Amino acid sequence: MRAYFRRSPHLRSGLRGLDAGCGSGIATLALRDALLSKGMVPGSLRAFDLTPAMLDRFHSKLQKRAIHNVDIAQADVLDSQGLPAEWGNYDLIVSASMFEYLPTERLSEGFRALRLRLKPDGKFVLFITRRNWLTRPLIGRWWRANLYSKQELEEALQKAGFTSVTFSQFPMQYRFLSLWGYIIEAKN
Repeated sequence: MRAYFRRSPHLRSGLRGLDAGCGSGIATLALRDALLSKGMVPGSLRAFDLTPAMLDRFHSKLQKRAIHNVDIAQADVLDSQGLPAEWGNYDLIVSASMFEYLPTERLSEGFRALRLRLKPDGKFVLFITRRNWLTRPLIGRWWRANLYSKQELEEALQKAGFTSVTFSQFPMQYRFLSLWGYIIEAKN
């Protein structure tokens, strides 16, 4: 993720970002590190997750690194009332490996909930497991995750109101990760 964000054209000083389904903070920290490596000053960075244990791990990482400008909260993407009202108007929302665990029939609803928190010209970056011969037994069955095809994801994002959906590539040295999943960039 750090390599992806380092080459991303979406970064700029003052960027307001949200990590949806942050887990232990991997995407938030990768985004923050990429901004800093480019000499940019992050704006407000916020993150939420459903699981208190994951938020505790993320909070510990923030303390260990002496990072004080990242706000975290417990919330469910399918319950938009769970986040503070001021958590909106984001330049960039990122989500990594969360949407696999939503009920299939609520996928678009989750995408829509995030789209409504973006600025009119905001971007959504999604890292998600693809359905294939390798991920079906390992992630689909073992972790009981929902897996999607490219077409299913594109349709769900369009149904949620995103106007432009682009499937991006992993950076060259990490291209093997394309076997695992997709990077999707969607515009509000």
